[in-house]
Amino acid sequence: MGVHLETGAVAEVVIDFPPVNAVPAAGWQSIADLVGAAGNDPATRVVVLSARGRGFCAGVDIKEMQRSAGHEVLLAANRGCAAAFAAVYDCPVPIIAAVHGFCLGGGVGLVGNADLIVAADDATFGLPEVDRGALGAATHLARLVPPQLMRAMVYTCRPVTAADLHRFGTVHEVVPVAELSAAARAVAESIAAKDPVVIRAAKQVLNGIDPVDVKRSYRFEQGFTFELNLNGAGDRARRHFMEGR
Repeated sequence: MGVHLETGAVAEVVIDFPPVNAVPAAGWQSIADLVGAAGNDPATRVVVLSARGRGFCAGVDIKEMQRSAGHEVLLAANRGCAAAFAAVYDCPVPIIAAVHGFCLGGGVGLVGNADLIVAADDATFGLPEVDRGALGAATHLARLVPPQLMRAMVYTCRPVTAADLHRFGTVHEVVPVAELSAAARAVAESIAAKDPVVIRAAKQVLNGIDPVDVKRSYRFEQGFTFELNLNGAGDRARRHFMEGR
């Protein structure tokens, strides 16, 4: 259980927090640390970001927040998410997200900053933040869907499928669940076979011409999440979630 790094020319960072990969505050920092370690290893040419279990990621661990008095866990989760998303974006080599099942909240933050997404045919992507009394990762969702759909998804909390994103061109490939790992690794190996100096330069170039500063944009969103907690709306929504309403 936790976050694991498998090293190699194609390195793999695996998220594993049973049963639904609701990542605790410390887990987000672990993702950041291991993605950073993989990317900073000169032997690494590509990183695959994957998960075990029922889905790729259910976002932050709301139960952990509700068990804790005060705002310490919320702040740690905010900092951890920002660090994890930034680590994916800033990784010196390309990151391929291999997504199965649900990809929610912070999961969208991770895959939205990845370079490529390979998804299983059961994968869905969504931001339930409004229903949880929070805001965030619209920055990253905006990299996956058109602007008006992004707004509709934020307001309604409805997800979209991997097939939808494939039609938009933001999911590279959709495959049966049983073939996900092999498909992601095949794409990774095709990139790993290229000159690593050129690939690392290409990653810098593509980040350098990005029209949106994703780190600044996400931190702006997070400020409103904390505001919602100060005025009580965040805690109220989390209590409703815990009560199954």
